[in-house]
Amino acid sequence: MTPPSAFVELDKAVHNRKSFDCGTEELNSFLHQFAVRHRDAGISMTMVLPAKENEADICAYYTLSHTEIERQTLPQNLAKKLPRYPIPVMLIAQLAVHKDAQGFGLGKVSLIRALRHTHEINHHLPSYAVVVDALNGDVQAFYEQYGFKVLDTDNHRTRLFISMKTVAQLFTD
Repeated sequence: MTPPSAFVELDKAVHNRKSFDCGTEELNSFLHQFAVRHRDAGISMTMVLPAKENEADICAYYTLSHTEIERQTLPQNLAKKLPRYPIPVMLIAQLAVHKDAQGFGLGKVSLIRALRHTHEINHHLPSYAVVVDALNGDVQAFYEQYGFKVLDTDNHRTRLFISMKTVAQLFTD
């Protein structure tokens, strides 16, 4: 399975969601059953990286949404500079690579594209940071290697964040 160069918005008429398998049922299930429904409800947007051989096949995907965090979950040096009400953030709700495309750096490529996308959105709808919820320790380590910091832990999941200022530095010349 070879990816082309660009992510595109998920289109149920074009992309074969049911054939996607990243090895994690929760991420597979989201793409199979909920991604289109959530987009139609205005909850999130899912972007896919179609396969070069057959654009119906999906090599990788990420889903973005908005959420908010409580200021007290941030490190004190950051929290003291923020208002006392919930802080708006972008959420990378899902990010996954098909099993047949793993091992080629597509996780990193998908994360970079998702962060670039949040940076673009931030010009129109400002957010303080980007957050992700790590499904396990391996996923947490993946995000930490790219500068994400632990925010808090809830329901056996660790929420990590990277400030939008840091994201902006990645994409500003």
